[in-house]
Amino acid sequence: MSRDHRKLDVFHESDRLVLDVYRATAAMPSQERFGLQAQIRRAAVSVACNIVEGASRLTGTEYRRFLSIAHGSAREVEYLLSVSNRLEFVVPSESDSLGRRYSGVQAALWKIIQAISR
Repeated sequence: MSRDHRKLDVFHESDRLVLDVYRATAAMPSQERFGLQAQIRRAAVSVACNIVEGASRLTGTEYRRFLSIAHGSAREVEYLLSVSNRLEFVVPSESDSLGRRYSGVQAALWKIIQAISR
């Protein structure tokens, strides 16, 4: 049973967040290019990619597993934004806004995971 990830609001928000995370981390110090900057960007991309990949899986169990990975990646981004904020690598207002949006993504993913689990 193939699902269309493009019909999920949480996918569209995750996709927008990838772009916003790239923009927010663009001004990080050059020494973070392969460190924190790369890690936060990979985690942001992972959220959207796992939603897409999960939607293509045949079983609910597989779909749930990929959504769970996306949920974990969203939590990772939220943490990395906090670290970036404390290191003053990201503008605090941007970090706070992105963090709140990632909390919303986590909540939406959790609702889908719970619905699939029933």
